Amino acid sequence: MVTDAGYPAELARYSRQMLYEHVGVEGQKRLSHASVVLVGCGALGSVLANTLVRAGIGALRVIDRDFIELDNLQRQVLFDEHDIAQNLPKAEAAVRKLRKINSGVEIDGLVADVNPGNIEDLCTDADLILDGTDNLETRFLLNDVAVKHELPWVFGACLGAEGLVLPIVPHRTACLRCIWDEPPLPGTVPTCDTVGVLATVVQVVASLQATEALKILLGRAAEVSRQLLAVDVWAGRIRALHVQAAFDDGDCVCCQQGRYDFLAGRGAAATTTLCGRDAVQIMPAERHAGQTPARIDFKRLASRLPPRASPKFNEFLLRFTVDAFAVTLFADGRAIIQGTSDPAVARGVYAKYVGA
Repeated sequence: MVTDAGYPAELARYSRQMLYEHVGVEGQKRLSHASVVLVGCGALGSVLANTLVRAGIGALRVIDRDFIELDNLQRQVLFDEHDIAQNLPKAEAAVRKLRKINSGVEIDGLVADVNPGNIEDLCTDADLILDGTDNLETRFLLNDVAVKHELPWVFGACLGAEGLVLPIVPHRTACLRCIWDEPPLPGTVPTCDTVGVLATVVQVVASLQATEALKILLGRAAEVSRQLLAVDVWAGRIRALHVQAAFDDGDCVCCQQGRYDFLAGRGAAATTTLCGRDAVQIMPAERHAGQTPARIDFKRLASRLPPRASPKFNEFLLRFTVDAFAVTLFADGRAIIQGTSDPAVARGVYAKYVGA
């Protein structure tokens, strides 16, 4: 059946979107055949999933390792108190909501921890990867797999009232390692769990990410931004940082030299389940790779932890307790997370309060 406007009836729900000159009927049809993998469905991820499913992409795979907590509801728009009462993981709750929003989109969810061993199987059959993660280690891993397989992806990050957005089209625009050769050391960068985050910056950053994703999926890669956008919603400021020269003139170890350190596991933290102790040891990437790690600034890190964590430290180690987990952090970044035997859960705790 065709509508009076001349397009198929199944596209009627997208009529206002198709009126936009850069979409049109053909663009909408193209979107309906596009597949996207979303890694992480927390603050950014839930907004991204909601936006792209409403925009009418063909298929969405949602991957997330976490479960829903009460303090998520302030900014994670797909979830509600009923999901918490049902004790649902984020990936499952997201899929249930998204299918109600648009039954015409093929949506599947996977409760999993993305890591070097599974990321290629999970992501390389898509047209685009979206970053909804909460730690830099996973983002550098996404960058490796995207560049290796020439898959476009869109980086996004939020902290406090500030955020960053960078669309990456491998071998055409700057990749993450063109700009940051290595992730910052553990304990040197605040996290949302230590300094907080405003829901408004989440909405802005995710909307900018989704817009760049739509450009790519519509086949308009030439119009993709070559800039790193830095947003401060509290100050009402957006800055465009010119990073294309980092690709044009640089010698990136990833996209120029073809070295995929994080995909090979060399940039990832190692974990060991401690038998009989209900605990997991995490070894930071530098020490795992045999390098000499920098020492953690315990005083600085302790000042960022929530008061309920009751941090105590000396020159050798820092101890604190959060969310029923007891964390012992050593000066070289090694940590023992007590209260779980699941490496994915332990990495999540480490990323939240120490940093990746």
